[in-house]
Amino acid sequence: MGMILDSSILIAAERGRLDLHGLFVMHPLEEFYIASITASELLHGVERANTPERRLKRQAYVEGVLQKIPQIEFDLQCARHHAKLWASLESSGQSIGAYDMLIAATALSRSHQMATLNVAEFNRVPGLVLVDVSTFKLVP
Repeated sequence: MGMILDSSILIAAERGRLDLHGLFVMHPLEEFYIASITASELLHGVERANTPERRLKRQAYVEGVLQKIPQIEFDLQCARHHAKLWASLESSGQSIGAYDMLIAATALSRSHQMATLNVAEFNRVPGLVLVDVSTFKLVP
């Protein structure tokens, strides 16, 4: 089984608020991935950097993540899960953010667990297995 890392995990790690290495060590048998939309979210953060120094630092971090953690493309299998999830959450009045729905559908389509700090939102997704990352949070 694999584990999808949400952007909240990667951003917290970049900011020194989460021990990402510790998460990897505690799950030695897992393969870690990010959804392709997560790559876009991270790259968006690079584009939004408000100083050249911050942009270079973010860019180095994001490019390192993109080289080390494989991305799962949004394919037809993901699209089928996404459509089903979207309809289900919408009809129950429990919708989540559009990008989060894409990430959840990616995890569901591959039967992967998901690591996120956005538990309140992702808890609404039926069948999605969330990984408790609370022990990896760091005090800044």
